[in-house]
Amino acid sequence: MSDALIIEIKSYMVIWRQLEVRDFDGQQIKIRAIVRCTGSDPKAASEQYIMDVMFLAPDSPVPPPTIKLEEKKAFMFMPVSDLLAFVDVLRNEKPIYGHLRGDRPDRKSTRLNSSH
Repeated sequence: MSDALIIEIKSYMVIWRQLEVRDFDGQQIKIRAIVRCTGSDPKAASEQYIMDVMFLAPDSPVPPPTIKLEEKKAFMFMPVSDLLAFVDVLRNEKPIYGHLRGDRPDRKSTRLNSSH
């Protein structure tokens, strides 16, 4: 498997938290919500991947994006104030792609395609 992968996000789930304190790679992050995006590699539709976007409290440390391609998982961290805009894009735009880059985790992102 290469260090970079593009998945088409097919479904998502919003999980609200009152306040969950979780250890993530040695940092105690404060999670207010998680959006779990599930999708597949367009070249191998049977390969399912999960991208958890963690929306953090304003006073939480923010870890760098993390990719675990061998586990088919990725994590991205954003402020809770961005949650509604992120979900709005997932709800109203299609297709949506997640870029999972093990070689450059700082470039992990979501992208939408539009027809012009």
